[in-house]
Amino acid sequence: MTARVVIVGLGPGPRNTVTQATLEAIERIDVQFVRTKRHPTADLMPKATSFDSLYDTLPTFEDVYSAITEAVVAAALKHGEVLYAVPGSPLILESSVAQLRADTRVEVQVLPALSFLDLAWEALGIDPVNAGVRLIDGHRFALEAAGERGPLLVAQVHADWVLSDVKLSHESANGNEPVVLLHHLGLPDQRVEHTTWQELDRVLPADHLTTLYIAQMAEPVSGELARLHQLARTLREQCPWDREQTHDSLIKHLIEETYEVVDAIEALDTNDPATDEAFIEELGDLLYQVEFHATIAEQQGRFSMADVARSIHDKLVRRHPHVFGDVVANSANDVVQTWDEVKRAEKKSTDGAASTFTGVAKSGPSLQYATKIQKRAADVGFDWPNADGAFEKIIEESAEIRQAVALNSDPETVRMELGDLLFSVVNLSRHLGHDAEQALRGASDKFRHRFEQVEQLALSRGIDLANAPLEQLDALWDEVKKQ
Repeated sequence: MTARVVIVGLGPGPRNTVTQATLEAIERIDVQFVRTKRHPTADLMPKATSFDSLYDTLPTFEDVYSAITEAVVAAALKHGEVLYAVPGSPLILESSVAQLRADTRVEVQVLPALSFLDLAWEALGIDPVNAGVRLIDGHRFALEAAGERGPLLVAQVHADWVLSDVKLSHESANGNEPVVLLHHLGLPDQRVEHTTWQELDRVLPADHLTTLYIAQMAEPVSGELARLHQLARTLREQCPWDREQTHDSLIKHLIEETYEVVDAIEALDTNDPATDEAFIEELGDLLYQVEFHATIAEQQGRFSMADVARSIHDKLVRRHPHVFGDVVANSANDVVQTWDEVKRAEKKSTDGAASTFTGVAKSGPSLQYATKIQKRAADVGFDWPNADGAFEKIIEESAEIRQAVALNSDPETVRMELGDLLFSVVNLSRHLGHDAEQALRGASDKFRHRFEQVEQLALSRGIDLANAPLEQLDALWDEVKKQ
């Protein structure tokens, strides 16, 4: 006996759009399945088994469709013939139907059905062929719309968050581009809402009977970032190492990639294109760390890369009132002052009686951390009037740590005194207009370079550095310094 699956469509919603062939199949075939009963005409199949529960229990749509295929095929193998119904047309954006048609274990018959597309063209008053409309999946908008300017009909925008993702995927949108929301077409509560890109996720509560039409976009959607986002999702789902990572486990990689970007910047040479390539590579590595964290959060249902992009976009707009508002800034110092004022206002509004140090990250490099909290304290008047006080503080702290060591103080006391000395040095660096982190890095690089020269000199003279007396090493060092 040949296992057979008859696939029908329940039309776009109105009862009169269900074909006679579909009604006859429902009447004739006993074993019935429906992808979802969340559809106006699903009540035509009261005895059908639905797969709605799979959407709540399985992590991805791909898993849902695979499970549906297996269940329908198993039933066909057992009963000989089964009916499988889907909303709209079986041939429009139905992954489960595509999987069933590709399954060699069963014979598949698809009965044509009316789709939401015909109602959409009527509501829009356009001929899709003449207009050159492209149909794309809202779940894959950033990827499928890459490079497109429109017109686009976006299906599968079944929730407000999908519309939000679509909106935020279009980086170049200025917010005023017209769009049309098609909602419950053919039903008594039909709505055809003409709105703007900025408002498309705020006009109505989107559901499985909502479609978006974009006549034209000012700029095409960025393709490369969309491809990266899709790649991150794929690796997260299919790579064992990527699957195991958490926000915490990725911290060390984020820090490492940040420092490698710094190295690439310091190595830039305008006369050497290869240094640009190295810079591009390191920036890409850092960008992927951001994408990776956002993808993990997205899979946890917390936020997405779109939320990250929106957050920094909105923050930069707020903190540049001299560009996007009526504030006047004639110099870089004016910009910094405006930035700090807006930032303080933001922190006060969100944190109430916020500390002077609110927003200063504790996990950054220690020299940078010290510099930032010193600057914050200086902003409220707690600072030496000039570098003289900082010089005197270094002398004072040097004496205290010398005394702690002489008295054979406990290790914690020595550590604290050493920290006070370093903090004082950072204060002096700040007063002299130098970045302590860069100053120490420069000194470290200078030491490294000189010591590498010492190594080369020792090698040329047959000197074993590991066993050479300190006096000999000092002599080599002094010789290198004079070069």
